Amino acid sequence: MTSEEALQIFRQTGALLEGHFILRSGLHSRQYFQCALALQEMPIVERLGGALAAKVRGLGAATVIAPALGGLVIGQEVARQLGLRFIFAEKDDGKLVLRRGFKIAPNEKVLVVEDVVTKGGRVQETIDIVRAHQARVPGVAMIVDRSHGALDWGVPAFSLLSLQVEAFPPDHLPPDLAQIPPEKPGSK
Repeated sequence: MTSEEALQIFRQTGALLEGHFILRSGLHSRQYFQCALALQEMPIVERLGGALAAKVRGLGAATVIAPALGGLVIGQEVARQLGLRFIFAEKDDGKLVLRRGFKIAPNEKVLVVEDVVTKGGRVQETIDIVRAHQARVPGVAMIVDRSHGALDWGVPAFSLLSLQVEAFPPDHLPPDLAQIPPEKPGSK
């Protein structure tokens, strides 16, 4: 799948929003990738998951982990297409943790999968969970990399769409953006 094909999926499904948005990172942006709108259609989930799985197949992962809530659907689909176990990290008192009896074995290769990444905080939290169990992260896969490859987790990173999307601190908004009431459409 090309970047343009991935972008076209977001446009066709109405998942690429335009306006004034507050991202989970706290930054403000004119564009928002609402993956949930694209991922409500199972043929699209299968197509995006297959494209991501093809990029990471050679990493030799045994398990896929995704940060909840955004990474759940695509993480499970990547795991399904690779024939791997799937687990997820979820918030507890504002911090990502493993719950529900999920275990990670020492030296297990655990691939991190997320939907959209801007600053990579939730990906880093998920990597930290894996490493706290003395397991290994062979890579990170995401549908959309809003940093355009600027993030470095010390492992290979793979995306279907890599863009440099403008994002602004709340106290440095351009005048045109400051005039539009902000929305916070994503998970909190």
